[in-house]
Amino acid sequence: MAKTTSRSPKQAVAASTLRVAVLPVRDNVHFPAIVTTLLVGREISLRALNASTKDEGLVLVLGQREMTVDEPVAADMHRLGTLSEVMQVLPMPDGTARLVLRGLSRCRVQRLNSRSGYFVAECSPLEAIPAQGPSVEALKREAIELFQDVASLGRMVPTEALELLPVIDDAGELADNIVNQLVLKPAVKQQVLEMIAPIERIERVIKLLASERQVLQLQSDLRSKVERELGNSQREYFLREQLRAIQNELSGDTELSPEGQELKVRIEAAKMPDAVRDKASAELRRLDRAASNSPENMVIRTYLEWLCDLPWSITTEDRLDIHEASKILDRDHYGLQRVKDRILDFLAVRQLSQSLRGPILCFAGPPGVGKTSLGRSIAEALGRKFVRLSLGGVRDEAELRGHRRTYIGSMPGRLIHGIHTCGSRNPVFMLDEIDKMGMDMRGDPTSALLEVLDPEQNSGFTDHYVELPFDLSAVMFIMTANVVESIPAPLRDRMEIIHFPSYTEAEKLHIARSYLVPKKSQEHGIRGKQLTIQDDALQTIVRHYTREAGVRSLEREIATVCRKSARRLAEGAVREVTVDADNLSEFLGRSRYRYGQAGAQDEVGTATGLAFTEFGGDTLSIEVNLMPSLAEQPNLMLTGNLGQVMKESAMAAVSYIRAHPDIYGPFRHDVHIHVPEGAIPKDGPSAGVTIATALASAATGRPVRRDLAMTGEITLRGNVLPVGGVREKALAAHRAGIRDMVLPADNMADLDELPVEVRDQMCMHPVRTLAEVFELALRPKTT
Repeated sequence: MAKTTSRSPKQAVAASTLRVAVLPVRDNVHFPAIVTTLLVGREISLRALNASTKDEGLVLVLGQREMTVDEPVAADMHRLGTLSEVMQVLPMPDGTARLVLRGLSRCRVQRLNSRSGYFVAECSPLEAIPAQGPSVEALKREAIELFQDVASLGRMVPTEALELLPVIDDAGELADNIVNQLVLKPAVKQQVLEMIAPIERIERVIKLLASERQVLQLQSDLRSKVERELGNSQREYFLREQLRAIQNELSGDTELSPEGQELKVRIEAAKMPDAVRDKASAELRRLDRAASNSPENMVIRTYLEWLCDLPWSITTEDRLDIHEASKILDRDHYGLQRVKDRILDFLAVRQLSQSLRGPILCFAGPPGVGKTSLGRSIAEALGRKFVRLSLGGVRDEAELRGHRRTYIGSMPGRLIHGIHTCGSRNPVFMLDEIDKMGMDMRGDPTSALLEVLDPEQNSGFTDHYVELPFDLSAVMFIMTANVVESIPAPLRDRMEIIHFPSYTEAEKLHIARSYLVPKKSQEHGIRGKQLTIQDDALQTIVRHYTREAGVRSLEREIATVCRKSARRLAEGAVREVTVDADNLSEFLGRSRYRYGQAGAQDEVGTATGLAFTEFGGDTLSIEVNLMPSLAEQPNLMLTGNLGQVMKESAMAAVSYIRAHPDIYGPFRHDVHIHVPEGAIPKDGPSAGVTIATALASAATGRPVRRDLAMTGEITLRGNVLPVGGVREKALAAHRAGIRDMVLPADNMADLDELPVEVRDQMCMHPVRTLAEVFELALRPKTT
């Protein structure tokens, strides 16, 4: 049962009035600053516990006036309780729940209402009243000495409780801790809870301790009298049993409880490394000595169960049939030849050498190109288990490396948890969205991954909870990212990055025809030839209903067609549905995108650029307006949510045009440069050529070709510098129906990455200067 907290418990306590669920207890009293374990079984308590998960994990623990009341009403509960934080909830097989509470502060109830089978209290936290001085110190020492006397007279008190008392500075908190350890009636403990003044509280506790010491002394005297009256045979039997226990302790051959025997068998069966087995055996001995109802018992038992369940020596056998692996990869994904070759290379080397460590790959590319789904296909091709862990938004290092066992409710990190879930120490482990991890005051999770992804270190990965090295060298790690630049350099250096390109139109059509249409038809219950989607309809969907690097939107549109078709078939209007380009709008509505620019009119001051984003390539329209300047120094306005680098490119373009008045005329205008879709941030130097072209068009009155897209960085001298993402930009121009593209001459070598069908259909114009760009892009001036 998870709880989500929007503010800290300290902030909650600081509030003047709170509305929290009420957890009624009838046989105990809970005090502030104390962690306790409760067993909850009544419906009213379980409902309050469920409500607390929606209320910042806070509950108000109120004592009942009568223990025998199973279904209390408002009058049955006290009006002062303890505001507590629910730290851990452990559901039990019988429907009850064991929970761990941490007291925060005393809280006085102002109003108690019933809601949906549980109580909700409007209450005010009571601030602790500090008390200091020699008299307070004397009271504290007297209370501690009396408590130590009580403990020495036979009262079962945990050792850590005795060690904690001397370090408590606050007299009220000291009194609460002592009362919590004493066996008193709930009514007596409630009286102490309702004492707000620390001095009054600790004086009351001293009286209770003095009375308890007197009772224990009388009980001890009575026990001594009875023992003196025991016969010789009974005394001899008692001494022999003590001697047997001492001998077993000295020889180390103590008899374990049934639970301990079961864990011992599981430890032997787990085939742990020697160091791990020794640690587990030592913890097992601690478990046998701990009280069965103590929190320490539960912590140790949970830890031992984790150690036994981890696959220390369990591995799956790799399927080393390269031909079969190639068939599986080709069956599930079209294209992606470079990625498939890398997997087949790994299998080939593994077939020759059994000592090869698991590779650490990073699939980088826009969304929807098959990065995550390919991981499952790789696991199937290798015959391994598959584990996926999403890292998007992870900010806490403990989520990856676990919490230390000193914290209540600690658990292993998500890495060890994934290994535990799959039951194998050599799975294919996919770490999704690694570029979207963050960091804050709780640590830097990317640094925690350095040990995991370093082949020289991950053979001894240590989780904070397990505290023992676990070998991750056999794991095949696969990361996914949209933008590689967002990954920290030390982490990026440990990975082999494989870039996933955007799909071409031909590839999308093949994927839709061979994968998506059969898949969605089966999901929607359409069989055989009940639905036929013509190729021209698929092409129309690709061109006029989607504009993306991957195929997610394409899959959604095909699913819409299948839903509409399923409805027609279910209504009995038709027996077969055929979808073509002419009737596609009946299923998907009007088209959302315009394909191609051939029908558009050339405009002055508007140029088409190309951008490379984390979602792939895209076209970018840049507009320029010139207005007579009334100021001595003309103004430059930039709008459209532009980044700093793009603003500097615009200033460089303006400076270049102003520096050549003989070509572009005297430039005494205010300049307004705008990039549409202002809600989307834009940055990068590659828009320099496009801005300069739109600016030159506005200055000379010459229209810009609308069937021409361009990219490139510029200098103040008018030189065109190379840029990145040429392949994605070219595919974006091709998707938009543009067949002419201007790009820096130094980027011509990047065209080898383009698919042959795209390269043959497009005309590339290499340029080195802005003069060459203007010659290609600007039409003659119209009169």
